[in-house]
Amino acid sequence: MALNLLTLKEVTRYIRREVERELWARAAGRCQFDGCNRPLFKSPVTQEQVNISEKAHIYSFSKIGPRGWGPFVTNRKKINEVANLMLVCHDCHKKIDQDEEGERYSAELLVKWKDEHEKRIAIVTGVDPTKKTYVILYGANIGDQTSKLQPEAAKDALFPDWYPAEERPIYLSMSWEGKDSDPSYWKAEAENLKTAFNRQIRPLVDGTECPHLSLFALAPIPLMILFGSLLTDKVPEQTYQLHREPFQTWKWLAGPANFKFLVNRPASSLHPPALVVSLSDHIAPSRITAVLGEAVSIWELTIERPHNDFLKSKEQLSQFRETVRQLIVDIGKAHGKHTPLAIFPAMSVACAIDFGRVRMPKADGPWIIYDQNKGSKKFVYALELGGPDYE
Repeated sequence: MALNLLTLKEVTRYIRREVERELWARAAGRCQFDGCNRPLFKSPVTQEQVNISEKAHIYSFSKIGPRGWGPFVTNRKKINEVANLMLVCHDCHKKIDQDEEGERYSAELLVKWKDEHEKRIAIVTGVDPTKKTYVILYGANIGDQTSKLQPEAAKDALFPDWYPAEERPIYLSMSWEGKDSDPSYWKAEAENLKTAFNRQIRPLVDGTECPHLSLFALAPIPLMILFGSLLTDKVPEQTYQLHREPFQTWKWLAGPANFKFLVNRPASSLHPPALVVSLSDHIAPSRITAVLGEAVSIWELTIERPHNDFLKSKEQLSQFRETVRQLIVDIGKAHGKHTPLAIFPAMSVACAIDFGRVRMPKADGPWIIYDQNKGSKKFVYALELGGPDYE
């Protein structure tokens, strides 16, 4: 008789209250089916408070269920414990159990989804408020799985200094499908960026407590300079750089010892100024005079050996901002601080954004930014900061 009572207890579907409480806490009251994340404590229609959750077994309660008993075949008492349960909505529960062979939604896959969901909840809810940052992804094809701008790669780069303030990053997509040789390209993309910035980022920046931002971008240099100028250096933020060597990562690496930026000044300041930024590649003076003519005073910011992957560390980027700000002041003293400055850039993503951030709208004259066009193989006018179109 005692054996029969034990057997009855083992086959019951009853889930203890303390197990249910822990399951709700670990899931934060949201569906744990990957990609659903639906709140389970309110109606999706009326928003009224209602419990729409269901407790799904990962390894089936029934021996002939979709995923069988698995490791619980020798200990049925554990089949109703937290480790074998997922908190899900009715639709996702139905979807899981309709896979009668347990092939599409295997136990291994469900365990993985449960673990990922619970880790994400633990990270977001356990973060010190001072370490929260809003992740911003800006570039073309950021929704494409082959894109280098992926949320998980960005989150990995943040750790351990920062944690995402929200589960999803802020996406700023480029909209133009034409070529950058089209004169309409730059105007269209600049307007698209400013509109998206004002809609998605401006409310954060203008809030009572200005949050920390983490920027990841892959876009043409003039647009990234514009992006940085919209932020200004008054917004607490960290720009990240995609490194390709010695391996591809957005994490900051150790910078080279005794690194320094070099400033080459023109022999005369009698002509209108041009600033050449030769960091990722060398820009010959002849390429500037081919655009502006011979009557130009060329300033150059460079390094000993310009190349694509020179920027490794946050310290280098900080040094870059300091150097640029002082250089803009020096150019202003030599030519008049409100004199238009032609800019010819060859620099990394992070430098381009922070180049724009150091711009001081009330103190600096217009910046006329050029871009190297692959088709024509020469610099072409892209956009202007500080002019009427920019404002």
